[in-house]
Amino acid sequence: MSAQPVNPNLPPDHVTVFIDGVELAAPKGSMIIQAADKAGIPIPRFCYHDKLAVAANCRMCLVDTEVGGRSAPKPSPACATPVMDGLKVFTRNEKALKAQRNVMEFLLINHPLDCPICDQGGECELQDLSLGYGRSVSRFVERKRVVPDEDIGPLVATEMTRCIQCTRCIRFTGEIAGTYELGGMYRGENLQIGTYDGKPLTTELSGNVIDVCPVGALTNKVFQFRARPWELVARESLGYHDAMGSNLFLHSRRGEVLRTVPRENELVNECWLSDRDRYSHQGLQAADRATAPWRKVDGQWREVSWAEGLAAATEILRANGGDALGVLAHPATSNEEGGLLALLAAELGCGNIDHRIGNRDFSDAAVAEPFALPVAEIEQADAIVVVGSNIRHELPLLHARLRKAQTRRNARIHVVNPVEFDFTFAVAGQQIVPPSRFAEALADGALREAVKGATRPVLIVGAIAENHPQAAAIRAAAREFAAATGASLCRIPQGANAVGLARAGVLPAARDVAAMFAEPRQAYVLYGIEPGLDFADTAAALKALNAAQVVAFSHFACESTRAVADVILPIGAVPEIEATLTNLNGIEQSAHAAARLPGQAREGWRGLRALGGELGLAGFEFTDLAGARAVLEGGRRVQVAPGRAGEAGQGGLELALVPAIYRTDAVVRRAAALQAHPLNVAARIVLNPADAGAIGTAAGQVVKIKGGQGTATLPVEVDARVAAGAAWIEGGHGATAPLGAGRVEVVKA
Repeated sequence: MSAQPVNPNLPPDHVTVFIDGVELAAPKGSMIIQAADKAGIPIPRFCYHDKLAVAANCRMCLVDTEVGGRSAPKPSPACATPVMDGLKVFTRNEKALKAQRNVMEFLLINHPLDCPICDQGGECELQDLSLGYGRSVSRFVERKRVVPDEDIGPLVATEMTRCIQCTRCIRFTGEIAGTYELGGMYRGENLQIGTYDGKPLTTELSGNVIDVCPVGALTNKVFQFRARPWELVARESLGYHDAMGSNLFLHSRRGEVLRTVPRENELVNECWLSDRDRYSHQGLQAADRATAPWRKVDGQWREVSWAEGLAAATEILRANGGDALGVLAHPATSNEEGGLLALLAAELGCGNIDHRIGNRDFSDAAVAEPFALPVAEIEQADAIVVVGSNIRHELPLLHARLRKAQTRRNARIHVVNPVEFDFTFAVAGQQIVPPSRFAEALADGALREAVKGATRPVLIVGAIAENHPQAAAIRAAAREFAAATGASLCRIPQGANAVGLARAGVLPAARDVAAMFAEPRQAYVLYGIEPGLDFADTAAALKALNAAQVVAFSHFACESTRAVADVILPIGAVPEIEATLTNLNGIEQSAHAAARLPGQAREGWRGLRALGGELGLAGFEFTDLAGARAVLEGGRRVQVAPGRAGEAGQGGLELALVPAIYRTDAVVRRAAALQAHPLNVAARIVLNPADAGAIGTAAGQVVKIKGGQGTATLPVEVDARVAAGAAWIEGGHGATAPLGAGRVEVVKA
């Protein structure tokens, strides 16, 4: 064979291969299957997945190869055979087809062939390939093996007799999720895939094993036996429970969302989806869903028509315009709804409007900003500092990118947190300190020296820092750190559409959310908010709202909304409306309606248009969503005045308030499967052993926590991972809502 390249015009890192007679240029070191996929030449496979390491254990991709006129003695696995210059590959000749058909026969020997009752039926890779490569009659007459099933939690259903041991699920939990919860047990014909200990999957990405499974061994437990794929209508939508803005498809039947699957976007979520985004659609059918307008008459709630509900809302807003009004929106509100809220406030002469309902420190007038480095490029970083974030729970798919940076690029990851959280990447260094010392930790010379030599350093600031009473000082320290080290500053937006709402002008020209409660207004408009759980300072919020007239545009007619509101107008959630949201990259993305609006609920923009029309406000003359977008084009820029700093309090322990992974918003809190997940733990306070000893309490006992805003009674856990002087509490629980943040006094109950 000549040492000269077949095609001397190719780049030096490429070679020429011939697949089924088609000449292709392929990168050196790549596999035959990758070259074929790029050229659109089909090769059957089960174990190969382009996001996972090569296993080469299903052998379905066997092909015939030839080099220098000499044919290989045996078929080669296309997924594990690297290309070479002049290589000829035959995917459909007699030798290749015979090998592929033989492999298929072996795979079907023990498969139960229960397609009529299998949830994977209609979208099963084994079904598809057996049609082309399988025999019509089995030659195997012995008894098939049966594998006992494990209960691996509320999200993933198992039928392991169907498993063909492709090991995709094992590789996913090991390589991507990093939890190594699935593995192969026993040997030979007795090989089984499972957890061994029978415990539920605890990874926050567990639903992805359903997508990678090529057969019906792992299926969606929430979707189980509910529909066939051909009955479903797919609509493009977005994840709206964190700022990632994961791309996804909602699959619905007769207007009801039955399941959620990922939509590939390499710049955002690759081909993965967090369990929070995958299963939250359950919450849309909650018993307390707002399905009709309600009005409080003489202290009693009465269901009314939209006309009467709008009339009551109009009466409240006409009587309390200008500075007497406060407008508050949930940070997952769409760009269109947020823009119309801002327009409504402006036309009413109201400068009291905000979406930063989880923040506590407004002294630096900070708003959400896009990441300085796109999320897809963070995995290329060589030094990463994470400050104030349980990033695995806050942004599960960003955490997966950090793991990829560490495992594949050998990135050094440093952490500054109040708790030694469980991450699936190796930590090069960490400082476990109370949140008030984050700024001091960022000024530490050793940390700066550890990052200074990096070529692509990144600083990520999370919710614990952003929502702390001294957040302004932490943000200033983060900016100084980034300037001194050259790090790209990536502050995680606190809400799915916080960046979009900041651009749309849902920001105060007068009072921010804290000032609106410190100096109560006569009336409020609440948009998409569950008042008892969504505000940073629940006690102050409920006190102000209870003393005012409140118009609530709400997805749920929950207890806390009924307690404070005078009018409830039902609106659609993101899966039920046409909308755009702006993710942490600053990219505006579209969601399309997949579910039927429940009862008399309306798209939010329709409700706001109707309210603006009743009030006779300019700019609300449009009749469709395109008209609304035309009115809002260009956004509304607001010069945000600095507000007040948060109050840290004195003495006692400092609260490390961390968002609970499955308590982040009203829809997630109502998704039954997520609430049953092991990561969703009950409200509790976690103390360092030294602090627990000083208080005189122990694990399992109940303590009373007295904060500046309220009091809570919680069980105690003792854990050395918590910084001394800090108390770890998860937000989103009714039991912890009264505490706010800052310092608390903990005493035995």
